[in-house]
Amino acid sequence: MPRSSDLLETTEQIADLLAKQGIKAIVIGAAAMAAHHYVRHTEDIDLGVNVAVCDLPKVSNNLRLAGFEVAYREPDGQDPLGGVIDISGAFGLVQIVNFGERFPAIIDTGLAAATLSTRESGPLRIIPLPHLIGLKLYAGGMKSKADIVELLRSNPSADRASIRELCRRYRLRGLEPLIREADAEI
Repeated sequence: MPRSSDLLETTEQIADLLAKQGIKAIVIGAAAMAAHHYVRHTEDIDLGVNVAVCDLPKVSNNLRLAGFEVAYREPDGQDPLGGVIDISGAFGLVQIVNFGERFPAIIDTGLAAATLSTRESGPLRIIPLPHLIGLKLYAGGMKSKADIVELLRSNPSADRASIRELCRRYRLRGLEPLIREADAEI
């Protein structure tokens, strides 16, 4: 079983390789949820990026040249994501989730607003709670909705107005029933 420190160190290396290609990455997914007080078992770390879909094969190849085992999944017309790159090895799994050409603004504003890091003075930043909830709404599905309810329950003092504003700005629908469900249990 991989050690979490190996996974984090490898994720930092991958983020550094991406940065050298001019690609900024931010921690999303279950690792970000844990940083926001909702722990759900995971064995991977997801990085959100904005890359032109046509550039992802080159990014994948650069990661292979750096010695990583890489699998690239192209998006189809129905996919809300702009492709996913899986990087696996003894360290575990790192997924690069591309929002480029699909929903880049939420990653860009998340990077600009991020204040949390994966470790003190670490290079990897964690997406802010409103943006994480926005990503979950964008993803849709029952699991994402359940994650939003649990994130809200785990963060009762979170600024609901800023979460609502972000979702309104990006025209993400369905937040209010989830807030009501979360707040009914608090």
